[in-house]
Amino acid sequence: MTQGRPLLNRRLAGFGTTIFAEMSALAARTGSINLGQGFPDTDGPEEIREAAVRALRAGHGNQYPPGPGIPELRTAVADHQKRFYGLTWSPDTEVLVTAGATEAIAASLLALVEPGDEVIAFEPYYDSYAACIAMAGGVRVPLTLRAPTFRPDLDELRAKITPRTRLLLLNSPHNPTGTVLTPEELSGIAALAVEHDLLVVTDEVYEHLVFEGSHHPIAALPGMHERTVSISSAGKTYSYTGWKIGWVTGDAPLVTAVRSAKQYLTFVSGGPLQYAIAEALQLPDTFFTEFRASMHRKRDLLAEGLRSAGFRVYEPEGTYFVTTDISPFGEEDAYAFCRALPERCGVAAVPVSVFYDDPEAGRSQVRFTFCKREDVLEEAVERLRRLG
Repeated sequence: MTQGRPLLNRRLAGFGTTIFAEMSALAARTGSINLGQGFPDTDGPEEIREAAVRALRAGHGNQYPPGPGIPELRTAVADHQKRFYGLTWSPDTEVLVTAGATEAIAASLLALVEPGDEVIAFEPYYDSYAACIAMAGGVRVPLTLRAPTFRPDLDELRAKITPRTRLLLLNSPHNPTGTVLTPEELSGIAALAVEHDLLVVTDEVYEHLVFEGSHHPIAALPGMHERTVSISSAGKTYSYTGWKIGWVTGDAPLVTAVRSAKQYLTFVSGGPLQYAIAEALQLPDTFFTEFRASMHRKRDLLAEGLRSAGFRVYEPEGTYFVTTDISPFGEEDAYAFCRALPERCGVAAVPVSVFYDDPEAGRSQVRFTFCKREDVLEEAVERLRRLG
């Protein structure tokens, strides 16, 4: 303490080490299989890694790239949005490259939220949402997705909107529950946004990991083009999570506002990697189809294995996470369960309770990831069966 004050800014009071870092460190210390943090245990396409090597050797991006991102990547992002969703964005004014989706979320909220503005977000939510809202001085208003279906209640959403509501923060496919918003749900949310003149920031990093139904960007709906900031990244789709290449798309005034905040965060990042991801976004449809099919098989393998081990399983429609309930084991405290799990059977997982404002809402829920090799998942299931 100095001058009688805590060192940490009061807006970040309560935000310590992320649960992902904590559980990954525990997994490393105990030699456990890490099914907690969502990173693959194999690299993505070799041709994309080689594209990064070529860029490095050719001197492309080794110095500061353009602030909004290299033109090749901004064009590739715009082409991807047109190819998959029919959305038309100008690479020059409506696409912004960021240091992963996490920076895109931070820059969007810092740019668009004033102190005291209310931000409605679906809980459980990715932990950076809460921290970024706090750093912007916003007021977090949770809309709880409840087991077993984890569907949003649009009447409850309407009731939470007040004159102070500025923004809806969406995530579909949804981490950690795996919920994929339906066209009907998205239309209902869009209607509320238009009726109340709200901005929408939508995190779509799992857009190519939908197993039931399909991904529908809310930006494509009537009245949403001019009020939606859409966010995605390369990490989840191409299995290069450490590269931290993300992007924002949206109407030019929105992207300009986000860029104003982003330039004072990292300024620029990942120059040579941007050239590689520009190529990745142009991979043929077969890549995306095979990637999704591979993850679908892994989802089924882990979900069935978790059931056989005694967990109650909430099968995800998308993402690469499975949410479970530990009540069948006679346990209710997911955090304590996850702290003990590596020592008990050599597997690490993440308690979902930390993603709720009210920890009681997800007190007995535990998340596992399946973005690992199938033999690793099989071994993890064998270890987890010791719990029974």
